[in-house]
Amino acid sequence: MESKMADLVDVHHSQYSHWEKTYLDNPKMYGEQPSLAGVYATQRFIESGLYEILELGSGQGRDTLPMLEAGLRVSALDYSSVGLRAIAEEASTAKLSDRLITLTHDICDPLHFEDESFGGCFSHMLFCMALSTAELIGAMAEVRRVLRPGGICIYTVRHVGDAHFGAGTDLGDGIYENGGFAVHFFDRSLVERLAEGFELEEVSLFEEGALPRRLWRITMRRL
Repeated sequence: MESKMADLVDVHHSQYSHWEKTYLDNPKMYGEQPSLAGVYATQRFIESGLYEILELGSGQGRDTLPMLEAGLRVSALDYSSVGLRAIAEEASTAKLSDRLITLTHDICDPLHFEDESFGGCFSHMLFCMALSTAELIGAMAEVRRVLRPGGICIYTVRHVGDAHFGAGTDLGDGIYENGGFAVHFFDRSLVERLAEGFELEEVSLFEEGALPRRLWRITMRRL
């Protein structure tokens, strides 16, 4: 077990350069259109009157830009400076820079925001990266800290019903590396552990991509 956890630490650090190269080689690897989860989150935030949004793992901005266009003010965080530069350039071209903050950030580190700074948080597939359960619990505690009471957190993860669960290199803690990408596959008990301090409103199944990836969209309200 200690060996697997050491391997996981190494993988977590190596994923940074892997994603940087991936984004450089594939400027629009996820396409031009927002994700279904991003569309849902944008609508939910607006309907709830929540306009200050934290986006974790913004990637190349497929959901960031539509959120800005919808009138939301987004603080977009990612540990890929390549992806963040692309987002900032697109926002500038669209004259939306006044609604955007970009910040290079490792989700394992504390968030650089005051308590109760945001009305909503959105994250598409960040939490199912090479993050241990302990790191996920710490990251979600930070999300709860920076959300206002009644704020909404919407995130998506690949789950144990996904075709890649159990495939590739087993790194322990539900994490498997396949094709250079390490994924933490969620079961329902992990979703419930991360909901501490929140009201768990909804866990919805959906699929994305050509595999297809099988995901959960989780919606929680901060108590």
